[in-house]
Amino acid sequence: MNTQTTTAAAARSHSALLRVAHDPAWRKLSTKIVGSLLGFLIMALSVIGATLYLSWQLEGSSAAINVAGSLRMTSFRLSLAIAGMAEPARRDVAAADARRQLGVLDDTLAQLRHGDPQRPLFLPPSPPIRQAFERVTEHWATRLRPEALALLARPAIDRERAWAFQRDAEVFVTDVARLVQQIEEDSETRTFWLRGSQLLLLAFATAGTVSIIYLLFNLIIAPVTSLQGGMARMRERDFEVRLPSDRSDEFGELAQGFNQMADRLQGVYANLEQLVESKTAALAAQNRELALLYDSAAFLQRPQPAEEMCQGFLRRLSDYFGADGGSVRILDPERGNLHMLVHHGLSPQLVEAEHCMKVGDCLCGESVQKKITIVHDLRQMPRGAELECRREGYETVSMFHIYAHQQHLGMFNLHFRKARTFTAQEQALLETLGQLLGTAIENLRLGAREREMAISEERNLVAQGLHDSIAQGLNFLNLQVQMLEQSVRANKLDEVADIVPALRAGVQESYEDVRELLLNFRTRLVEDSLVHSLQTTIDKFERQAGISVELKADLDGAPFPREQQLQLLFIVQEALSNVRKHAGARSVQVTLRDAQDFTLSIEDDGHGFDVAGLAQRGEHHVGIHIMRERAQRISATLEVQSAPGAGTTVLVQLPRELRRAA
Repeated sequence: MNTQTTTAAAARSHSALLRVAHDPAWRKLSTKIVGSLLGFLIMALSVIGATLYLSWQLEGSSAAINVAGSLRMTSFRLSLAIAGMAEPARRDVAAADARRQLGVLDDTLAQLRHGDPQRPLFLPPSPPIRQAFERVTEHWATRLRPEALALLARPAIDRERAWAFQRDAEVFVTDVARLVQQIEEDSETRTFWLRGSQLLLLAFATAGTVSIIYLLFNLIIAPVTSLQGGMARMRERDFEVRLPSDRSDEFGELAQGFNQMADRLQGVYANLEQLVESKTAALAAQNRELALLYDSAAFLQRPQPAEEMCQGFLRRLSDYFGADGGSVRILDPERGNLHMLVHHGLSPQLVEAEHCMKVGDCLCGESVQKKITIVHDLRQMPRGAELECRREGYETVSMFHIYAHQQHLGMFNLHFRKARTFTAQEQALLETLGQLLGTAIENLRLGAREREMAISEERNLVAQGLHDSIAQGLNFLNLQVQMLEQSVRANKLDEVADIVPALRAGVQESYEDVRELLLNFRTRLVEDSLVHSLQTTIDKFERQAGISVELKADLDGAPFPREQQLQLLFIVQEALSNVRKHAGARSVQVTLRDAQDFTLSIEDDGHGFDVAGLAQRGEHHVGIHIMRERAQRISATLEVQSAPGAGTTVLVQLPRELRRAA
C-alpha cells in the first residue's frame, strides 16, 4: 500500500470514529442491552405481579367461601336451639345456645363485611357477590335476628313459632348458599385467569429467552465472531481484511479501530524490508561509532608519548571517515601559534607551509579564533582566495577542536579529496573524540608536572640531607685544615699530631655520610612489603652501626600506596641515621601499629637531648626537618619526644580519616 492510500484510509477511519463518538447514547451497545433487559424485567415483573395478585385474591375468596359456608351450619344450630326452647325442660340451655349462635352469626357477617387481609379473607369485589351478601345481611338484620331476639325475650314459645323460625332460617340458608355459589363462580373465573397468566408467563419466558439469545447473538456474538475471523486472517498476514463498520455502537468503534490498525499494518508491512534495512544500517553505524569510541578511549589511556598518541588517534579517524589526510595542531596561547604536532597524508609542501600558523590565519586559524567547528567546501571558495589545501587537490577540509575541562588545547583536521558532508551525529562523535584526545593530552601534561614536582621535592630533600650531614662535616674539615695550616707555619708539631687524627676521623665520617645517603636514596620496596623492607634496612643498620634493633609490627589495616610506604621507610632510615650519629644508644625499638589509625615509633635508649633547645636552634638539625616534610607528604604528623639522659622517641601518626588505601 502506498502512502496516499494509507493516509486516506486512516482519515476515513478517523472520521468514522468521530461519528461513532458523537452518536446518541441510545445507539450504544450498553444502552441497547441494558434497555432490553430492563424491558424484559419489567414485563416479567408485571406478569408475576398479576399472578401473585390473582393468587392472593383466590386465597381470600377461598377463606370467604369457608366462612360463608359456616353461616349455614350456624343457622341450623340456631334453628335447633330455638326449637329446643319450645320444651320447658330444655329452655334455659337452648336459650343460652341460641344467644351464642347469634353472636357467632354476627361475628361471621362482620368478618365477611370487613375482611381480614392478614389471613387473607375478603369477598371478591364483584357486584353480584356484593348484592347477594347485602341480601344475606339484610335478611339477617331485618328478619331472622329480630325474630330470634323476640323469641328469646318470651318466657315460652310454642312449636308453631319455632317451626316458623326454622322455615325463615331455611330461606336465610338458601341466600347464604347462593352467596357461596357466586363466590365459587368468581373463584373459578379468577382461577382461569391465574392459569392464563401462568401460561402467559411461560410464553413470555420462552419468547424472552429466544429474544435475548437473538439480541445477544446479533449485538455481541456476531460482531465478536467477525472480529475473531478478522484477527485469524490478520495472523495469516492477510492485511487486506476489513470488518464491516456500519454499526454505531462500541463494536462499530472496535471495527473502525481494527480497520485503522489493518491500514497501518499493511502500510508498515509493505515498507518492512526497507525499514529493516534502514534500522540495520543505523544500528551498524551506531556499533561502528561505539567501536571507534571504545578503541580510541582504550588507545588514549595507554602510557605513550604525545606524538605517538596523536598519530594513532589521527590514523583511526582517517580509517573511519575515509579521510585522505589530516593533522593535529596544538595551541600555544602565549604566542598565539598553532603548531602541527602530527600529520597524515599531507604533502611536504603543505606541512612546511602550515607547520606553524597564527591564530586567525587561514581557515584553521579562523576556526580556533572563533572556537567553532568548520566543515568547509573548498569548491565554493572565490578564485582570488586560492588556498594551499585547494591547490593540493582537497575539496573538503574539516576543523574540530580539542578541549579538556573547558580549556582549549588545539584542533585536528580531516582533509578529503572528494566533497564530504558530516551529519549532526558524526559532528557530535568527532567533538566527543576531540574531548577524549584533550583529556589524554592534559593527563600527559599533568603527569609530567607531577614528575617534575616529585623530582623537585626529592632534590630539596637531598639538598637538606647534604646540608645536615656532609656540609657540616666539610665545614668541620675546613676549620681543621685552617688550624693545621697555622700549626705547620708555626712549626707546632704537637698540634699537627692532634689535628691529623681529627681530620682523618672527619673524612671517614663524611665518607660514611655520603655512603649512607647513597644507600638511602637507592632504597626500594622489596616485593611491595613495608615490613620486609624495614627489616632489611634494620639488618643493614645493625651490621654497620653495631646497635641492636627490635622490630614490632602489628598490621591489620588497609595497605598503603607504594609512594607512602617509601616515605615511611625513608623516615625510619633518617631516624636510625640520627641514632647512629648522635644518640650513643645501645638498642633501638621500631614499633609499627597499623589498624584503622596508623602509628610508627622509633625509640632509642641514648643520652637524649633538650627538645626545647633544639627548637631554638631551628629545625634544620639532624634530619628532623626532612622527616617532618616526608610525614607531611603522606598527611601524617611527626613528633620528637626526648630529654637529656632519657633517650629519644620519633612518633609518626596518621588518623584513619586522612589515610589512603592502595
